[in-house]
Amino acid sequence: MEFNTQFYHLIDEALTEDIGDGDHSTLSCIPGNARGKAVLKIKQDGILAGVEVAEKIFQYKDPGSIFTILKKDGETMKAGEIAFEVEASIHTILQCERLVLNCMQRMSGIATLTRLYVDRLYGHKTKLLDTRKTTPNFRLLEKEAVKIGGGVNHRLGLYDMIMLKDNHIAYCGGIENAINEAWQYLQKKKLDLKIEIETRSLEDVQNVIAVGKGKVFRIMLDNFIPEKVAEALKLIGEDFETEASGGINLDNIADYAETGVDYVSVGALIHQARSLDLSLKAVII
Repeated sequence: MEFNTQFYHLIDEALTEDIGDGDHSTLSCIPGNARGKAVLKIKQDGILAGVEVAEKIFQYKDPGSIFTILKKDGETMKAGEIAFEVEASIHTILQCERLVLNCMQRMSGIATLTRLYVDRLYGHKTKLLDTRKTTPNFRLLEKEAVKIGGGVNHRLGLYDMIMLKDNHIAYCGGIENAINEAWQYLQKKKLDLKIEIETRSLEDVQNVIAVGKGKVFRIMLDNFIPEKVAEALKLIGEDFETEASGGINLDNIADYAETGVDYVSVGALIHQARSLDLSLKAVII
């Protein structure tokens, strides 16, 4: 699904959840035609993410809003700085305030943590992937934050790649059956999807190599220690892309990169990230 379609659906649902039958706090004391200005204040150091999201939200709800970007997504931010200014209907500012902050605080936390991981990969060919370990209905922006932080999005969902994991393999009766069934499915359905398969041992890797050439594009090495990853890569050669996953953290990610593996995937980029402190403040002229 196209990004903007998903994004505006997310915004509509979030505002419906928050506003319900009316923002009575605002309705009770602010004239409907009043316009005003507000600024986004940064209260914590990190990597800024969600400025473009904030702009889309305000302009979606008030096409006449004037949004001035002072710091861009992906830039280092320091406490005390201003990220943007917005001039719009005061009703729009107040109704969108919490949504904008929730998005930006969460996204900035993810981008900041992602950047820490990316920095550990400096000088290596290995790229950093996210996972599907995301917040339901907020994956779109969490994965956008990973990109802003310098990471690479893995599949966006179950629909855009075939990923044969341990449970698929178990239910299917083994690696060979899983690969062949998936490949035949793609031919029958005429789907242009790539197949990745999880391995848990060097024996699994050898099985994939034996039956997967021309069918599988990437082999995941799940819960392999770096030394075992290096052994697996010698077996695999150049026939498949490679991904290390499981137990990878800031302390050991460089050890995995030293092996020359193509990708490392880290669920913690999203599910362990802490939101950063930001605030939207009215400017009284």
